[in-house]
Amino acid sequence: MILYPAIDIKDGLCVRLLRGEMSEATVFNNDPADQAKEFSGTGFEWLHVVDLNGAVEGRPVNAAAVAAILGATDLPVQLGGGIRDRATLDHWMEAGVARAVLGTAALADPDFVREACDSYPGRVALGIDARSGRVATEGWYKTTDVKPLDLALSFEGAGLAAIIYTDIGRDGALGGLNVEATVDLAFALTTPVIASGGVSSTQDLLELKANERAGIEGVICGRALYDGRIDPAEAIAILSG
Repeated sequence: MILYPAIDIKDGLCVRLLRGEMSEATVFNNDPADQAKEFSGTGFEWLHVVDLNGAVEGRPVNAAAVAAILGATDLPVQLGGGIRDRATLDHWMEAGVARAVLGTAALADPDFVREACDSYPGRVALGIDARSGRVATEGWYKTTDVKPLDLALSFEGAGLAAIIYTDIGRDGALGGLNVEATVDLAFALTTPVIASGGVSSTQDLLELKANERAGIEGVICGRALYDGRIDPAEAIAILSG
């Protein structure tokens, strides 16, 4: 399993939100590219980057910060936030992004997601963010009536590299992963699942690792890495074992 350290960018800064609230942002680094270099030197295999402003506004907002990250490290970057049309997708793929994460577009324009998978095999992931068992979109501001599994199943066979499942209520709260919901989703799909939201300790990672065979490919971790609750070397060893 892969541990994806998160670099969430708001107003050009590396932050962590609490339960997806833009008003509840803690700044951990004024320079996202510097944070990328730090993670690169710690032994991680990937970076998970999100343009938070872009996710809300539906277009790239922190493009300069993302470009700086791409230039600061050789690690593959998984990027989400504000990628809702072909021009934006092509721009980032040509700029060196290894994997684009599409979320809101999956409901607004599902054909775009399928076409993206066809054009960029193995380089497109679907972000499914859930609040109280329903999919949230547009930077988590809008909650729909769609169930995460129903959305995931509608893209089975489309060629997604992975599905990133986030429990918004746990994101940034250090209350522990929603392992049960993540495992249930992964078990029902052939597409690999990446867990996200609420990692607080190595115990979360051990529990997730024990369920790897359900189809869990990795886990995204943010605040627990930034505040030292999780040691990178120990975490990487747990998941790679």
